[in-house]
Amino acid sequence: MKILAIESSGLVASVAVIENNTLLGEYTMNHKKTHSQTLLPMLEELSKMIELDLNSIDAIAVSMGPGSFTGLRIGSATAKGLGLALDKPIIPVPTVDALAYNIWGTDKLICPLMDARRQQAYTGLYTFEEGHLHTVVPQCAVDISEVVAEVNRHNRSVIFLGDGVPVFKDYLAEHVTVPYEFAPATCHIQRAASVAALGEVLYGKGVVEHAREHKPEYLRLSQAEPELKEKERDYKKSKTEK
Repeated sequence: MKILAIESSGLVASVAVIENNTLLGEYTMNHKKTHSQTLLPMLEELSKMIELDLNSIDAIAVSMGPGSFTGLRIGSATAKGLGLALDKPIIPVPTVDALAYNIWGTDKLICPLMDARRQQAYTGLYTFEEGHLHTVVPQCAVDISEVVAEVNRHNRSVIFLGDGVPVFKDYLAEHVTVPYEFAPATCHIQRAASVAALGEVLYGKGVVEHAREHKPEYLRLSQAEPELKEKERDYKKSKTEK
C-alpha cells in the first residue's frame, strides 16, 4: 500500500510517501515560509526525486488537527484537492497522536505539547504497548497546569516533545514531579512520515473518508471567532437598549 502524507498543523511543513511500511521519501521544513508557499513545491520536488506517479498512491493521510488554523486549512485544502483530482480517499490523522508516534516503542509516557497560546497546549498522553500506540488521554486543548497535574498523577517517567516545549520549559522544570526528558531534534517536531505510518494503521481499521467529507478538527474556536461573537453580542445589546 502506498500513502502520501501531508503535515501542516504548525510551523513545520512536511510531506512524505510510504509504501508497505517503507519510507520512500520525506521533505520537511521548519522555517518561516507559509505553507501556501511550500507544500505544493515540496510535494512536486519529492515526487520528482522518488519518481512518484501520484496516480499510484492508494490514499492521502493528512494531519487533521488540532494546530494552527491557517496551517490546517491549507493542508486540508491540499489533501482535498489531490483526493478529488486523483479520486483517492483521505485518512484523517489526529495531529497529537501522530506527534506521539515519533517516539515509537518507548516504555515511557509520551506527552506531546503544541503551543495553543494563552498558556494552553494542544496535548494528550500516550504509551506504546506491544508495538501499538495506546491513548491514555485523547488529544485536547487545556491549560498547561492541567497537563502537568495529569502527568504527575500517572507517576511515570515521561517524554515531552513538540513546539510547546520551549514555551513551557520553565514551567515544566518547576512543577513536574516525575522523571522527565525532552525528545531530541530528530523526533521533536511534526513529521509527515509519522502521519503516513499512523495513517497506514488507521486505514487498516477503516478510518477513511471521501475527500469531499474531510475537514480539519480545531478543538477550539480561532482567536478571531470569540472576538467576532463578542462584537455581535455588543451590537445586539446596543440595539436592544435603544
